[in-house]
Amino acid sequence: MRQTDVLVLGAGIVGVATALQIQARGRAVTLVDRRGAGEETSFGNAGLIERASIFPYLFPRDWRALAVYAVNGANEARYHLRDMPYFAPWLLRYWRESAPDRAFRNAMAVRPLIEQSLSEHEKLMVEAGALDLLRKTGWLKLFRSEQTFAKGRALARQIEPYGLKVGLYDAAALRKVEPSLYGVHGAVHYLDPASLTDPLALTQKYLALFEQRGGVFLRGDARTFRPASAGYGVETEQGPLLAREAVICLGPWADAVTGPLGYIFPMAVKRGYHMHYAPGEGARLDHPALDADNGFLLAPMARGIRMTTGAEFARRDSPPDYTQVDASEPVARKLFPLGERLDAKPWMGRRPCLPDMLPIIGAAPRHKGLWFNFGHQHHGLTLSASSGRLLAEIMTGEAPFADPKPFTIERF
Repeated sequence: MRQTDVLVLGAGIVGVATALQIQARGRAVTLVDRRGAGEETSFGNAGLIERASIFPYLFPRDWRALAVYAVNGANEARYHLRDMPYFAPWLLRYWRESAPDRAFRNAMAVRPLIEQSLSEHEKLMVEAGALDLLRKTGWLKLFRSEQTFAKGRALARQIEPYGLKVGLYDAAALRKVEPSLYGVHGAVHYLDPASLTDPLALTQKYLALFEQRGGVFLRGDARTFRPASAGYGVETEQGPLLAREAVICLGPWADAVTGPLGYIFPMAVKRGYHMHYAPGEGARLDHPALDADNGFLLAPMARGIRMTTGAEFARRDSPPDYTQVDASEPVARKLFPLGERLDAKPWMGRRPCLPDMLPIIGAAPRHKGLWFNFGHQHHGLTLSASSGRLLAEIMTGEAPFADPKPFTIERF
């Protein structure tokens, strides 16, 4: 039987970054996942390290917006009627947590993790030799009318008191920044975030650093996880593994482990899709660009131009529905000259979302030595290194750099 100090279940970007942070504090760590590192939720995203995203995505409180969403009239969010009984209780809690006072409280709770998100990644990237993947150029939020641009400017100015910088471009100024974008009235340039040319490559480089430092990565099924007399065990392809402590970093699959142990929390899954395209002849895109009025994002990646969709409210394991990809593509082709599709079919990913838009980070109250770090909603990449640091500090008795209380599972 293999033995280790700490077992980390889940080798997405959150799991790998958490393993690195624990390992750096002197613990022997083994990562276990059923697939390769970064091949599930972490594989597909816009590649943003969202240093400017202090305020989370909130449930709309404008009845006109709600009326549009109710008839699936907005491409940025789509739901399936068959799944509404599953989502309705969660949506009600999400609506409550989106009230101004609650939303502000939650934003201030996660603010230290957002503020350290890029710097913590940069520390790991230096050690992993991954700085070549990082683009510190911010990202663009595009608007098609003065009405929506005015709302975008107002939202952007809300983050300026927190030391964050934005640029405001009319159509002419934007053409100087991104000459290949068309049909845009104005744009907000969020200057503090960074982006990646290949999110999967970052997870893999972090894994290589983890193994270089003596960490072990094994294939195994999290559903075999169980408490043991001297800690926690899991079955792997290399045989049983026993650990004194365990960390659950399974994202949307966390309930497969936590449920049997008696931990129930209101987590739902928002699904999303991406497709890669070759850029048209002579076309170039230097910044990730969100078409705010049409609900999709174009991001320059090593493989090509990645188009990511908005959120799909569906059960985690329901069959894929490519409606949002198919609706976004013709609009995207008018925004930027996209060439042929480079993927055989769209990729689908699952985002683990809690109604207060905060992750669960901290100790399992009824199981000594069991820890949680999951539920990062749209910010798994962004918060992976900083949430991993926070958990590692709690586990090893260091003074935590942020108040951990808002992230405990006891809040539910």
